[in-house]
Amino acid sequence: MSMKEMIYGDVVVLSVSGNMLGDSETVTLRERVKTLVAEGFLKIVLDLTHVAWVNSSGLGAMISSLATVSKKGGDVRIANITDKIQSLFLVTQLVKVFKTFESNERAVASYQIDPVSGIAVAE
Repeated sequence: MSMKEMIYGDVVVLSVSGNMLGDSETVTLRERVKTLVAEGFLKIVLDLTHVAWVNSSGLGAMISSLATVSKKGGDVRIANITDKIQSLFLVTQLVKVFKTFESNERAVASYQIDPVSGIAVAE
């Protein structure tokens, strides 16, 4: 598993590539999210465009990342989820835990919208 990082204002997009299987492959994600939170980034998008498969360890890494960010008042959102991984999210009920978006742009923009009113928030 490898990652690329892009920063859009106060939102970080982590583009993950490869498989998310086992601790050896997912520790990188957990550690990077911890570092980002320590640096003050609390709005993170996981771009799964190039993730071929996720097992329980990969799901655990995503949940751990969400917990790390949520403890500080932030959120992790998922972009570009494949049909295969979407079905896994449905079976595990993670669709109720993570907000998912069809593109990085929509995921980033979602941080600028008030969840109650649906109105764009001024920065």
